[in-house]
Amino acid sequence: MKVKREIRIIGWDDSAFDFSNNTTFIIGVIFRAGVWMDGVIFKEIHIDGFDVTEKIIEAVLETKHYDQLRLIMLSGITFGGFNVADIKEISKETELPVVVIIRNMPDIEAMKRALSKMEGYEIRLKALKNAGKIFPIEINNKIIKKKGIIYYQLYNIKRREAEEIIRLTCVHSLIPEPLRIAHIIGSGLSSVVK
Repeated sequence: MKVKREIRIIGWDDSAFDFSNNTTFIIGVIFRAGVWMDGVIFKEIHIDGFDVTEKIIEAVLETKHYDQLRLIMLSGITFGGFNVADIKEISKETELPVVVIIRNMPDIEAMKRALSKMEGYEIRLKALKNAGKIFPIEINNKIIKKKGIIYYQLYNIKRREAEEIIRLTCVHSLIPEPLRIAHIIGSGLSSVVK
């Protein structure tokens, strides 16, 4: 994949939620690299459910921007509690590579223990395993004069290309812009939708 300066990416995060509710929202933000926002998509998912993979696939395939999209970016693989996104399935169904951004190195064994106490453990564990190895990447953001290490997982894309895209999209923070904006929208949405 040749990484263009205005590569179109859709980044996904969830809104804050209350476990007293059954559902929450995921927010997909379409960006041209880290510079220009082209659109926003909302989908409702079940808290601790099994539908986030399906909802992301559905939203990506339905968007009018689909033909221009070159990458799907996720803020972690768990949404709405332990509704675990299967990046392998998302990539296969959308025919797009997937990159997962993680702020801090997760404790995978603790995640497995938590998942083992939940209904559908095997389905959730499969999605966790399909996310693959976690890699560190150092971000040196000259605009905000800050540097640090974040982590990522990937599917259907080379590490070199994934890292180039991550660095290209980290414009105003150490987190790629599509995910930063999805998070901001999700935070605002949670204060409006109860």
